[in-house]
Amino acid sequence: MSAQQAIEVSGVVKRFGQVLALDGVDLTARHGEVVALLGPNGAGKTTLVRVLATLLLADAGEARVLGLDVREQAGELRERIGLAGQYAAVDENLTGLENLTMVGRLYGAHRGAAKARGRELLERFGLTEAAGRPTKTYSGGMRRRLDLAAALVAKPPVLFLDEPTTGLDPRSRLSLWEMIEGLVAEGTTALLTTQYLDEADRLADTIAVIDHGRLIAEGTSDQLKDRLGGERLEIRLDEEADADTALQALQPMSDEPPSRDDGLVRVSVRERSGAIVEAVRRLSEAGVGVDDLALRRPTLDDVFLALTGHGAEEDGEQEDRERAA
Repeated sequence: MSAQQAIEVSGVVKRFGQVLALDGVDLTARHGEVVALLGPNGAGKTTLVRVLATLLLADAGEARVLGLDVREQAGELRERIGLAGQYAAVDENLTGLENLTMVGRLYGAHRGAAKARGRELLERFGLTEAAGRPTKTYSGGMRRRLDLAAALVAKPPVLFLDEPTTGLDPRSRLSLWEMIEGLVAEGTTALLTTQYLDEADRLADTIAVIDHGRLIAEGTSDQLKDRLGGERLEIRLDEEADADTALQALQPMSDEPPSRDDGLVRVSVRERSGAIVEAVRRLSEAGVGVDDLALRRPTLDDVFLALTGHGAEEDGEQEDRERAA
């Protein structure tokens, strides 16, 4: 394993009966970066996290975290990683401080040290005022923050975040994003699974797209977007406009045939500068009426749709099988 890699996965395969959950996955994460594993429910994201967190044994392939083999050195590795799953893993009958103190004790810390670390984390995550309340009285966002705090009790250099903002309201999601960014700024390596495109775009240094257990693309957000080409004109025609005439008029602006869908014409342009003015001129000369026109770059949603043929939030049943395994 390279000294620069905090996580290294090679040819990992995992089956659940007849279901091939992971189909030869290769993945790396450098120290101090965020890698987002992007895919719909059932793509295999949770399976990979559970393999790396030593909760599942792969059927084939190799995986190392911090240079430790996830199969042969699982006990040693568990002391150096943190995991925050899709559902807050807290005891509802204990207070916030009691939950964190218990986790610290499980890691071998003395009670005084474990409680001090718990108070430190509660303050960091804005939960000090709720420290003495049973967690069953916490909101969803507060529970997720407490769950993330629990994953940090042992100050792990590598953190696995399995869809950490699922079910949170926009304000709570933003708050959790800021906390994750703060941790990474301090040197933590994070593997983040998500089906939210904006989350991957905001947090990740590298994005790995997974679908049906296979890694189908990897790169920075900009690199993935560049795979679809550069800037794109989107033109909403007047209801009575001639779409065929519009396509013919705009064709010289692109190396690819313009497309149309329900009155919306899309054109990948060679040059961004002056594209709007040229499009308006060409359509005006062709006698085509325009209701709206905009120039934009492909989004991660466009990338995911182009790569997989479906949206990133498509439902699936595979993760339910994994949790039941």
